[in-house]
Amino acid sequence: MSLYLNLLFSFMKIGLFSIGGGYAILPLIKEEVVDLNHWLTLSEYADVVTISQMTPGPIAINAATFVGTRLGGLPGALVATLGCILPSCIIVTLLAYFYMKYRSLTVVQGVLAGLRPAVVAMIATACVSILLLSFFGSDTLPIALSGFDLSSVLIFAVCLFVLMKFKPSPIYVMLGAGAVGICIYLVQKYVM
Repeated sequence: MSLYLNLLFSFMKIGLFSIGGGYAILPLIKEEVVDLNHWLTLSEYADVVTISQMTPGPIAINAATFVGTRLGGLPGALVATLGCILPSCIIVTLLAYFYMKYRSLTVVQGVLAGLRPAVVAMIATACVSILLLSFFGSDTLPIALSGFDLSSVLIFAVCLFVLMKFKPSPIYVMLGAGAVGICIYLVQKYVM
């Protein structure tokens, strides 16, 4: 039973402090599931982020469902997902009430304007962390820059170029990058 309570409270923390959602929540999820509770390794966390991007729904809920399923099966998934969405449901209900009542106040507009830079900083932190993990296999920049994964860097560069130059649907770019990644993995495993 303590596992389920731990899942519930951990994902309630994530849900409670996930201001900005999306990529801004990734450092919080990493802190809870990798650093504090050791439920996932850093590599597994990167896989969760990747899978969360490819599946419909918010990143936090997908991560909660994945971690909950891994640790406690279907009940674990339900508890973790409930923990993730419960704070948001309560807070949004309260905020909607107060916003409708006090939306014309300049203090309210000032608070909203002050939150924007913090959300941008959290998103930038998550992006840098994912890039470092993809390129170097670690979430910190290594002292020797020679140990980077050349295939990851090339796939990233080509995807970025294709997205900027031709503006295709990101889904097609993700599918193409995944296919190239599988091919590279198979070549490295069976040919080399």
